[in-house]
Amino acid sequence: MTHRKLLRTTALVAALMGGMAAPVLAETPPNMLVIANRIDDIKTFDPQESFEFAGADVSRNVYEKLVNFDPMDLDAGFGPQLAESWEISEDGKTITFKIAEGHVFSSGNPVTAKDVEFSLRRAVKLDKTPSFIITQFGLTADNVDEMVKATDDMTVSVTLDKQYALSFVLNCLTATIGGIVDMETAMANEIDGDMGNEWLRTNTAGSGPYKVVDWKPNESVLMDLNPNYHGDKPAMERIIVQHIQESATQRLQLERGDIDIARNLSPEDVAGAMEVDGVKVLDEQRGQIMYWAANQKNEMLSDPKVLEALKWSVDYQGMADSFLKGQWIVHQAYLPLTFLGALEDKPFGLDMDKAKAALAESGFPDCGPIKISVREAQERMDIAQSLQNTWGQLGCEVELIVGTGAQTLDRYRAREHDIYVGAWGPDYPDPNTNAGTFAANPDNADEAGNTGYLAWRNAWDAAAFNDGTLAAVVENDTEARKQMYLDSQAQFQQESPFGIMFQRIEQSGLRSNVENWVVGGATTAVSYWVVTK
Repeated sequence: MTHRKLLRTTALVAALMGGMAAPVLAETPPNMLVIANRIDDIKTFDPQESFEFAGADVSRNVYEKLVNFDPMDLDAGFGPQLAESWEISEDGKTITFKIAEGHVFSSGNPVTAKDVEFSLRRAVKLDKTPSFIITQFGLTADNVDEMVKATDDMTVSVTLDKQYALSFVLNCLTATIGGIVDMETAMANEIDGDMGNEWLRTNTAGSGPYKVVDWKPNESVLMDLNPNYHGDKPAMERIIVQHIQESATQRLQLERGDIDIARNLSPEDVAGAMEVDGVKVLDEQRGQIMYWAANQKNEMLSDPKVLEALKWSVDYQGMADSFLKGQWIVHQAYLPLTFLGALEDKPFGLDMDKAKAALAESGFPDCGPIKISVREAQERMDIAQSLQNTWGQLGCEVELIVGTGAQTLDRYRAREHDIYVGAWGPDYPDPNTNAGTFAANPDNADEAGNTGYLAWRNAWDAAAFNDGTLAAVVENDTEARKQMYLDSQAQFQQESPFGIMFQRIEQSGLRSNVENWVVGGATTAVSYWVVTK
C-alpha cells in the first residue's frame, strides 16, 4: 500500500468518528469495529448471487436465514433463526417452516412467509452462480412457484423432488443464498424483471443486525446497525472493513491502534505482532482449501500423465514449513478436516524423479507453456511462484497471469485459464458442499454455464463421479455415507485435474481489548454482532 492510501485509510476512520484526520489514531471508538481485510473479490451483496469470501462475511451480518449457526457455539450445528420450528411430511419430501414473530427488515417491514417464499423462488429464478445449492433439490424456474409456497402469513412449505436427509437440506439453507430478502424493498427497485438484483448488488435489504450504508469497490465497506433488529443490540454499532492488500501495512495499523483486527497477516508479521503490547493473535481452523486446477480444454493439461507429473512436482511441505507456516497445513482431499468423510491421506509429495517419469510417459514429454491465473494476494502469489519454480524444473515454461480477485474469478468462470490457483470454502456444513462442486458436473457444455461447479469451470465432465456424488446425498446410513466420500476422494486424488494442497488456519491479529471474535470455523462466515471491546 502506498503512503497516500494509508493516509486515506486513517482519514476514513477519523471522518466516521466525526473528527479531523490525525496522523496517528491511538485507538478506535469503543462502539466501532475497524477491520483490515482483502475485499477485492466482492462483486455483489445480493445474497442470491454472492459467492465470494468477503461477500459472505457481509451477508452473514446483514441477512437472516430460516436456520443458522450460533457464533458462540458453532459445534452445536444449525438452529432456528427466522424459522422457529419445522415439520417434515410422511413421505419426507415437504418441509413446513413456521416463521418466528418479531423479525423486522432494516426498512421497517416485518419478515413474513411471503418474504421467505419470494427469496427462495428468487434464488432459483435468478439462476446466478450459487443457485445450484437450491436447484439440486429438483427446484426449477418452471416448478418453483408450486414447490415453494407461503400457506399463510407465517408459514411456508418447501417441497423437494425426492426424500433427502433433513440435515442435508437444512445445512444448505445456511448458505449465503439462503438469506431472506425484504420482498417489498427489492420489488420497489426492480428493473426489467430482475427482482431487484441490480439494486441489491450495491444495497442491502435484510433483517440481520447490520445494513450496508456505503461500499467503495476495492476500498471499503461500511455497515451500521439495523435499527429494527429483533435481537440484543450489538456492542459494535458501526463496522468498517477496509481493503488493505499488504500484510506489512495491516500489521503497522494494528500496532498503531488504527484498526482493531488484521485478517491477512503473513506468518512473519504474525510472529512480529505477537511481540507487541496491546496485540494478540487468535488461530481458527477454517474450511477453506487451497488448490490448483487444470482446464481440460487445454490438450496438454488433459493428459493424465501430465497431471500426475504436476502433482508430484509440488513442494507441499516446503511451502507449509516456510511462507505458509502456521496458516495452511498440507491437505490433499476435497473435504476439509472436521467434515464427515474427510480423507486424511496425502499421497503426493515433492518427488521430481516420479514427476519426470510420469511426464516422459505422457504425450507431452517436453512439457510446454503453462499460464497460471492467480489473484494478487501474497500467499497465493507465493504459491504460484513456487509452482512456477518446481514445474519449471520439469521443463515447463510457466507464466503468472495476475489480477484482482474479481478479475481472476471472471477468467476462471469463463473457462479461459490454463491453471487456476485459488481457495475454495464450503457453502454449508455437509460433505456434499465440496463433493457436489469438485466431483460433479451434470452438463459440461459451454452454454450450460454451470459456474458453481468447479468441475465445469475446468471443463471436466466428472463422468466417473457424478452418480456416486448423487447417491451419497440420499444415503441415510451415516457410516455408509462417510465411506462413500472416503472412496470418492481417494479416486479423485488420482484421476481429477485438481491438485489440492492445503487447508487454512486463519490467524487474526487483534487489539487486546477485542473479545468474541469468531471468523466462522469450517462452517460459516464471520459474526460481527457478538464482538465486544
